[in-house]
Amino acid sequence: MSPPAQPGVPGGRGSKVPPARKLLCMCSLSLCLTYLCYSLMGGTGPAALRSPAALPATAAPRSPGPAVPRPPAGPSAAPGPPTATAAPRPSAGPGRASNGSRAAAGDGWPRSPLAPGEVIPAPSGAFERDPQESSTTDEELGRAGGRGGSTATPDYGEQRLPQALIVGVKKGGTRALLEAIRAHPDVRAVGTEPHFFDRNYEKGLEWYRNVMPKTLEGQITMEKTPSYFVTNEAPRRIHSMAKDTKLIVVVRNPVTRAISDYTQTLSKKPDIPTFEVLAFKNRTLGLIDASWSAIRIGIYALHLENWLQYFPLSQILFVSGERLITDPAGEMAKVQDFLGLKRIVTEKHFYFNKTKGFPCLKKPEDSSAPRCLGKSKGRTHPKIDPDVIHRLRKFYKPFNVMFYQMTGQDFQWEQEESDK
Repeated sequence: MSPPAQPGVPGGRGSKVPPARKLLCMCSLSLCLTYLCYSLMGGTGPAALRSPAALPATAAPRSPGPAVPRPPAGPSAAPGPPTATAAPRPSAGPGRASNGSRAAAGDGWPRSPLAPGEVIPAPSGAFERDPQESSTTDEELGRAGGRGGSTATPDYGEQRLPQALIVGVKKGGTRALLEAIRAHPDVRAVGTEPHFFDRNYEKGLEWYRNVMPKTLEGQITMEKTPSYFVTNEAPRRIHSMAKDTKLIVVVRNPVTRAISDYTQTLSKKPDIPTFEVLAFKNRTLGLIDASWSAIRIGIYALHLENWLQYFPLSQILFVSGERLITDPAGEMAKVQDFLGLKRIVTEKHFYFNKTKGFPCLKKPEDSSAPRCLGKSKGRTHPKIDPDVIHRLRKFYKPFNVMFYQMTGQDFQWEQEESDK
């Protein structure tokens, strides 16, 4: 069933466009005017536009191009998980050769082709399915179902569908957040990523429930899959499961996030093109390639607009990936409050590892060595041309401003960059 209209809730269907949203779009249009003109000069028509001005003034469903599915409307708009095998997703777009031109051989990066006359369409399932992500197998999920929090889950209780989800974003700090919240005795979470609402939805809710750890009455079941945030179908599917699900999104400076995303892939595929080659549609004109997933994931306002069609802001907590490093106890206090938990995970649970550059977990009651995240976390980023960084900051700035206004939070990414 489609979610009912929510008067007064940002993005609620059937609600009137709030004046703040109109003002937001006007401001974004003004901020992007220069960049839009620049893009038009270097692009190939309407499909070349990459700007927040493309975002509609309301959170009503867009009219997508033929390659981009949208949440269907009407009484039968949100059916439960299908029992039949889902239709195969389209494959990722063509890759890019090392000289910057499109090549028949893929470079390992999914790109979302734009329909004629369309501007940054909503991401499809194929967009997020990055080959560089480690895929979770059914065997791993089966083993994970028996483990929950920081201690062994007892062999009693019930397997329940999750009441809270960490839905994003990739390379934002979701693993650090999950490990920290699992230290709470009233939280049980799957250590692996189920990818139910993007890759395994056709397996059904019973399969999803069986992946979850056993919990006692009063404990919260959680899971984290960062790709949900940029998956077009995920909000509708989660709302269909339970409309009161609490959602957590860890966000990070999109420029740093994109470089971290690239660094992860580079560690597995050393022969991929340089970051500079992948980031631009036209380097000379400075036209950013927003169809590259590493860039597109960081357009948070675009993705959030999709979620606000189904969930009010009061059900979404935005966690700062930067503050999760500099003040983990402070961010965890917000998370515990949001989940209705007693503040048990405090500063006593964290130890800052200077070598890795981020906090590690420890048990306050003993003197055992702190438990840090694996070798895949805290990789050294490759050196990127400062001009590329500057152009990316200019590209993201209007989107960041829109995101700040949509969430009511200023993450101060521009201030952070000016201090460097």
